[in-house]
Amino acid sequence: MKKDEKKKALIAMSGGVDSSVTALLMQKMGYECIGVTMKLFEKGDCGGADDAADAQKICQRLGMEHYIFDLSQEFESQVIARFVKAYTAGSTPNPCIYCNQFLKFGVLFTKAQELGCDFIATGHYARIGEKDGRYQLLKASDISKDQTYVLYNLTQEQLAHTVFPLGALTKAQVRQIAEENNFINAKKHDSQDICFIPDGKYAEFIEAKLKRKFKEGNFVDEVGNILGRHKGIIRYTIGQRKGLGLALPAPMYVKNLDTQKNTVILTTNDGLFSSIVYADNINLIDCEKITEPRRVKAKIRYRHKEEWATVAQEGDTLQLTFDEPQRAITKGQALVMYNADGSVVGGGTII
Repeated sequence: MKKDEKKKALIAMSGGVDSSVTALLMQKMGYECIGVTMKLFEKGDCGGADDAADAQKICQRLGMEHYIFDLSQEFESQVIARFVKAYTAGSTPNPCIYCNQFLKFGVLFTKAQELGCDFIATGHYARIGEKDGRYQLLKASDISKDQTYVLYNLTQEQLAHTVFPLGALTKAQVRQIAEENNFINAKKHDSQDICFIPDGKYAEFIEAKLKRKFKEGNFVDEVGNILGRHKGIIRYTIGQRKGLGLALPAPMYVKNLDTQKNTVILTTNDGLFSSIVYADNINLIDCEKITEPRRVKAKIRYRHKEEWATVAQEGDTLQLTFDEPQRAITKGQALVMYNADGSVVGGGTII
């Protein structure tokens, strides 16, 4: 199925400028388009009523059908519950990855097929290519907006039926297109941080969800010496220095969280560096399996600069060794690997 044929596409519309311009560009490319907005979480930036209204207005403007799907239960179980479970286990997850994997390219992908759509299009900044009989996930032209890190879970089947119209554009160009077409959301702000916790108070959100307070415990150094008391283990993340509330002779940072002993282990800055990282929940894009060690560039968090490494796969686990030690490798974050040309090899969850 070629993407330049006259086909029907479902446009995932958040009410923001990116997805609105995506709808316009898909129409200009000759697709028959329908807009769909996911109702996820009424508070914050997760598909609330205002966002749905903006998406509906854009669809009316473009002469497109518009549907609102209430996926709040799926969002609760597949994104929020996973986030809370990971955080309470001492991990630091990226819920945007859950949302892409289980909702946008999970539930919504299935809805597209039910509606007779050949493709799903989103406002992500990424590109899709083909090489050696496999679909590739490629970085956006605007590297500062590239979102391939949160899309590494896409399968060959999903890539075959997905279009990213913004992949070759800059954010400034997208806003210009919106302004030229008098879109009401041309200057609408981008959602920041975790959409369902807009105030950034993760610990308070988790305690409210679980209806319990997390107990205080000890800060300890790497040999177990008690350095002070912490205010609940979910209030700390790997690499954190500020907000510890300790008077120490030298700066110390969170190295690990021991949920069994309810302790937060601190170290010096030098103690945060390590070369080896393991990951499970693997998804590979440019191959079926890594059969022998290969050279890749890898990221251990969204804003991390890619660094050269060697990766091997043993069963369902990746072992990646960086050429240079990396700071604050964090359990729960995604390890995403790239080829030298910027195409995504695949990734997994850091364990």
